[in-house]
Amino acid sequence: MTEVPSEATKKRILFLFSDTGGGHRSATEAMIEALNAEFPGRFETRMVDFFRQYYPRPLKFAPELYPPISRVPKAWALSYKASDGKSRIRAVSTLAYPYVRRAMRRLLQENPTDLIVSVHPLVNNTIMRAMRHSPRPYITVVTDLVSTHAFWFDRRADLVVVATEQARQKAIGYGIAEGNLRVIGLPVSNSFNTPLPDRAAWRAEHGWVNDRPVILLVSGGDGMGPVKRVAKAINEAGLEASLVVICGRNAELRHDLEKVNWQIPVQLLGFTADMAALMAAADMVVTKAGPGSISEAFIAGLPIVIYARLAGQEDGNVSYVVDQGAGVWAPRPREVVEVLRDWIADPQARAQVAAASARAARPNASVEIARLLADELGVRDLA
Repeated sequence: MTEVPSEATKKRILFLFSDTGGGHRSATEAMIEALNAEFPGRFETRMVDFFRQYYPRPLKFAPELYPPISRVPKAWALSYKASDGKSRIRAVSTLAYPYVRRAMRRLLQENPTDLIVSVHPLVNNTIMRAMRHSPRPYITVVTDLVSTHAFWFDRRADLVVVATEQARQKAIGYGIAEGNLRVIGLPVSNSFNTPLPDRAAWRAEHGWVNDRPVILLVSGGDGMGPVKRVAKAINEAGLEASLVVICGRNAELRHDLEKVNWQIPVQLLGFTADMAALMAAADMVVTKAGPGSISEAFIAGLPIVIYARLAGQEDGNVSYVVDQGAGVWAPRPREVVEVLRDWIADPQARAQVAAASARAARPNASVEIARLLADELGVRDLA
């Protein structure tokens, strides 16, 4: 008979994230989902957006400021590169800590926990300074794929989980001991591992055509990048395909696309929680170089066209996809169209890229990380 854990015996895990981009939240939710599936009733989990819930002004507005700042590529690249380095983050952290010290101490006091897991680079140094005499273990789960900023890596962390070998090498370069590193992958919801029971029926039910390939155009939760120009170029190219555009929270983008004189079958969607089914039903994906979208596309076995990237932060993601043979870098709309035209005309070539994408997938990353967290707390499966 399986023992049912009591509330008193549950281990508490605090996840530190922020909605500066959609990937931090979705990665956290994927880990919690895996913990609940692998160790039902064994953990009490809590998510804290440290910027929004604890940091003082103006830092508390970081989730709201992220979309407009990231839409200015030169400014983003300058700030990213200017702060990337061990000596630079020490200087930044030394200046910032007195301003956020009380907030960090309050966060720790109000959230008693057995383990802290960070999925955001900008909290690690400050929270571990505040934890100086705390016995609680601290694990960083890096939610960037390849290009990993120095802010991710603090030698005081008990463990650092990265998604790729390239990220592991970067961590070692920043002083993380090899014994404290694990290459596991990016945590992604288990829904991406669940194929549609009847793909053709799903497509028909949702108004997708079954007699031509479907291009899924995504832009992250905030609808960033030159999505409108890419969508219009695909429409004007006369491709024998249909198009599904995920506009995210960008209502203006969706409104503008609704005015287009569409020459091909199209669906325009806002922010959706059904991305796993959309990817499972699509034939190819056109995306910015976000680590979450790439990891999800790998699991779905989709050939990838990358049309935009965040300078610095996502540069390595592009080369990673290309080197794996899983997709193509096409930074101009006409280049996107050329790749899609080739894949539509040659399904066998498209299938080869799709197979390479599937080989790059790490579909069990969330479960592996959940087991790592449980092991850190001495929790074993009771079944």
